[in-house]
Amino acid sequence: MTNNSAPHEEQLWEKWHKERDIESGDELVKRYMHLVMYHVQRIAAHLPQSVHKEDIRSLGLIGLYDALEKFDVTRDLKFDTYASFRIRGAIMDGLRKEDWLPRSIRDKSKRIEQTAEHLEQFLQREVTSKEVADHLGMAEQEVDSIVKDTVFANLLSIEEKPKDTKDEHKEGIGYSLPDQNTITPHDQVIKEENYRDLALGIKKLNEKEQLVVSLFYQEELTLTEIGQVMSLTTSRISQIHARALFKLRKVLKDTISV
Repeated sequence: MTNNSAPHEEQLWEKWHKERDIESGDELVKRYMHLVMYHVQRIAAHLPQSVHKEDIRSLGLIGLYDALEKFDVTRDLKFDTYASFRIRGAIMDGLRKEDWLPRSIRDKSKRIEQTAEHLEQFLQREVTSKEVADHLGMAEQEVDSIVKDTVFANLLSIEEKPKDTKDEHKEGIGYSLPDQNTITPHDQVIKEENYRDLALGIKKLNEKEQLVVSLFYQEELTLTEIGQVMSLTTSRISQIHARALFKLRKVLKDTISV
């Protein structure tokens, strides 16, 4: 463990590590609860309102408890870093197991995709979410929301745990991508091509859309924080984000499916 800890916290860790002192453990949970809330806020931003933050918080707490149990204080590693991996991994695992995306949303997502493909073949160009919504008799906002939720649900499928968990050195991160050696060379080529297509798709977005995608998925800012950076309302940022995902939905689907 690094030497940045305050003396009192070092005492807590010593009591917890050597005696599994309950009071010390509870105090450490309180001290690092902010890590749970950080990841809850970030992940909740991707989820529909039907998923309650309290449920995500419970999953994050499981990760924090797991981190306390398995953390090796003799290693030159900050607990914040180790716990963040465990917390996020526990949340993602829980979301995968619960299959939080309702069947009704999945059914609507299929209708949206089928309608978009039909309109694009008929019009010989890319269509907007508004055109799809008008054709289906749905609100544009509902179409955007369903596309966003479906994209995130599918992204969970590529964040699988490594099957071999015997190696403790991996720290059981729980949401790292599988070892590339586990897929065939042919699949690897297809995956690389799809990622190139995704990069090209992002480049086709306009400047604001590219910036929102980058800040949201790479820098992990919330829509509100992005709005502050770009001097736009959260509602406007949400619209830009939804429009970008709708444009990228086909290439994202191809990337995820491999």
